[in-house]
Amino acid sequence: MLKVVDIRCEYRVNPVGVFTEKPRFSWKIETDKNKLEQTAYAIEVAQDKDFSVFLWQSGKVNSRQSLLITYEGKALASSTKYYWRVKIWDNQGEESSWGDTAFFISALFSNTEWKGYFISGEDADSRASSAGTLVRKEFTLSKDIKSALLYAGAKGVYEAYLNGAKVGDYVLTPGFTEYQHRLLFQTYDITDRVTKGANALGFLVGPGWYKGDLAGWLNYRGIYGNRTAVIAQIRVEYSDGTVELIASDDTWKRSNAPVTYSELYHGEHYDARLEQPGWDKPGFADGSWKPVYVESKDLGALKPQDGVPVKEQEYFKPREIITTPQGDRVIDFGQNISGWVRFKVSGKAGDKVRIRHAEVLDAAGNFYTENLRTAKQTNEYILKGSGVETYAPHLTFQGFRYVAVDEYPGEIKKENFEAVAIYSDIRSAGIFSCSHPKINQFISNVRWSMKDNFVDIPTDCPQRDERLGWTGDAQIFVRAASYLMETAPFFRKWLRDLAASQYPDGQVPHVVPDVLNGISQGDARITQDAGACAWGDVAVVAPWTIYTYFGDKELLAEQYPSMKKWVEYIHGVSEKGVLWNTGFQFGDWVALDAKEGSYFGATPNDLSATAYYAYSTSLLAKCAAILGKDDDAKKYTKLREDIGEAYKNEFFSPRGRLVAPTQTAHILSLVFDLTPAEYKNRTIAALAALLAENDNHLTTGFLGTAYILRALQENGRIDLAYDLLLKEDYPSWLYQINKGATTIWEHWDGLKPDGTMWSPDMNSFNHYAYGAVCDWIFSVMGGIDTDRDKIGFAHSIIHPCPGGGINWAETQYESGYGLLAARWEINGGNITIKVTIPPNTTASVTLPKAGPGTINGTSFVKADGGASAVLGSGTYSFTYPFGG
Repeated sequence: MLKVVDIRCEYRVNPVGVFTEKPRFSWKIETDKNKLEQTAYAIEVAQDKDFSVFLWQSGKVNSRQSLLITYEGKALASSTKYYWRVKIWDNQGEESSWGDTAFFISALFSNTEWKGYFISGEDADSRASSAGTLVRKEFTLSKDIKSALLYAGAKGVYEAYLNGAKVGDYVLTPGFTEYQHRLLFQTYDITDRVTKGANALGFLVGPGWYKGDLAGWLNYRGIYGNRTAVIAQIRVEYSDGTVELIASDDTWKRSNAPVTYSELYHGEHYDARLEQPGWDKPGFADGSWKPVYVESKDLGALKPQDGVPVKEQEYFKPREIITTPQGDRVIDFGQNISGWVRFKVSGKAGDKVRIRHAEVLDAAGNFYTENLRTAKQTNEYILKGSGVETYAPHLTFQGFRYVAVDEYPGEIKKENFEAVAIYSDIRSAGIFSCSHPKINQFISNVRWSMKDNFVDIPTDCPQRDERLGWTGDAQIFVRAASYLMETAPFFRKWLRDLAASQYPDGQVPHVVPDVLNGISQGDARITQDAGACAWGDVAVVAPWTIYTYFGDKELLAEQYPSMKKWVEYIHGVSEKGVLWNTGFQFGDWVALDAKEGSYFGATPNDLSATAYYAYSTSLLAKCAAILGKDDDAKKYTKLREDIGEAYKNEFFSPRGRLVAPTQTAHILSLVFDLTPAEYKNRTIAALAALLAENDNHLTTGFLGTAYILRALQENGRIDLAYDLLLKEDYPSWLYQINKGATTIWEHWDGLKPDGTMWSPDMNSFNHYAYGAVCDWIFSVMGGIDTDRDKIGFAHSIIHPCPGGGINWAETQYESGYGLLAARWEINGGNITIKVTIPPNTTASVTLPKAGPGTINGTSFVKADGGASAVLGSGTYSFTYPFGG
């Protein structure tokens, strides 16, 4: 049996609004045969689902490639539905049938195709207003309809309504981008929503990221503009082949919305008494509505959506309702999430519901909001008095586990409340479980911090007055993220904003989109807005990681100029081009070896900066070679050698002592291959000694924590790595679990052992950075990794490394080729290892502590850490004695 399954275009199933004229196609293979490889494929793309009018017939292409194959047919048109299918041949002489027919719908490829303008429901200078507005247009369609597409974007955030119902299931559209360069629009298939005759289209628009409060510690708003606006265009193709466009222009009308206040940080106020029933339906009496303003005819920044939408994803019923010692009525939903509360309520007109959101309760069990800083996170709903009313916010979101119900008519009952988790619609990838329940909870916490902070951009936290795309957090976490989810389409969009925001000299902003550029910080901790090591290095590290995990060479090529600009910036500001000892650095941020009251760890900035400079340069050299840029590959390979020599001379004594006595200094020197071979034993021994000085606890911050387990394991001290991972007292990962955490904290001691809190100035309980070590759990404990020379899991490394008293672990990873899985279990004196390798791939399987020979019919040869064999696709099981 040979079958093509999971057919995707640009990572999505039947996508609407494909942003490129050269889309890429991927598929997986279903088979009942082992060691199967695809030997050839054929792709057909047509204008009709009967495949009578072809745009591309690839013919039989002899290739194993089944990921991201670029369309090479006739030029595609905007606003068109295309159909495609694929068939394959395998190495065992079988030819598949054509796979299921898939489709994609193209977006508008050129802004010249827009007939609409940005229109606003606000006055010229509405910078101070946080109210929502409504705009609407009635239109008549005179013929039978073949298809209809809606294109919509906004300066602000919007919800679209057509003939009485919301269009689509996206939320917080059009998302957060570098608006002056990239303002995205969405594409919706509304064929089944419009009718011959009268129709009505309307929009609810609010401040969002465009005009609302951002970077709350700066008390700044209106960063991108002083009023909201929306742009829309409906393209209707009639059955007779003619086309009609309905576009936003000065004939539309505007009115105030029942959303009287909406801010991302502060929440939403909704007065249901101000609703205008039927405003989004034809025939509504809009005589009192005013004409809209044509806000802008400049469409230069308008781009089709190139990321993944944010949607409602998961739902939670209250775990319990409590009354705090201070008398607050509080609902505990049991999980810290990003999203909102949807509730039902009955009462008379004018009654109010008021709820506040928080992550934690304090030591006394009271509702704790100090760590939100200026963020209010408060939603208010005023009843219209018409039976059971249901409400959830429209244009904002909150980060919370607990909700204080300050006002509510009637009894507060569990069945009337639910928490809604929202996050970008990224496909799940990796699953891990083991015999240690607290490690399983830790993985859950990391996953939830990722979900909660992947709301269109990779944020630092989802609750306080910040929620920005901090580049350092993303750089540290991108590898772990790529184990947990299929991050490629998410990061593609964000990296395009990074490239757009990059300074002319190559500096990368601390946050993307760059809301800090040119703004006076008023904070001694931050002295400039760009160019810090580990933060700016995301420009190199993220594209490389996405390439290695998903095989997206196109993304690598697109980002290469940005990567090169960053490394060249460092080269220009470094001493003799090799030692980076200039400018502001965050360094090992919030490390435990920092001085009292400081956020800066004790590792010298020039050491960590030069280490990251070496790391990015090495990756850039690899990328140049992959992209066929041979001169660059030679140049940056040589530069990396020079940086390494300078690092040795500057930071190691002649006898091999690292001059900085910090854990992070030793970790970075080891994992970035900056420790000369003759000094490695001394360096790892020194790291072990530094751990011992702290009773085998870490003292690392952002930079060291992500790599500490890897530094130990790769240098023969996996025992120490497991010891660190499994510690439960402060400071440790499992300490947070014991304190009831359901997400990852910003600080090791966010909640101190005595029950008091870390400083509320910077104390998020939903920060994924310290969860970066889950990539070690997947790759070392779980034993699944991708080969850096055969990227995207075309060839996998399966090498589980048991330890720490854990007696079984299971890892599953849904790669672009299919399910890759490994399970090991120690029982008595034996270990059983089961692996699943997806079709069209191979894997190097290493059995830990095994000797060479034949095990369960497979021949293994001696390898580091055990015995190894290269296996084709299929499921295998190996049982052998496991001693010591």
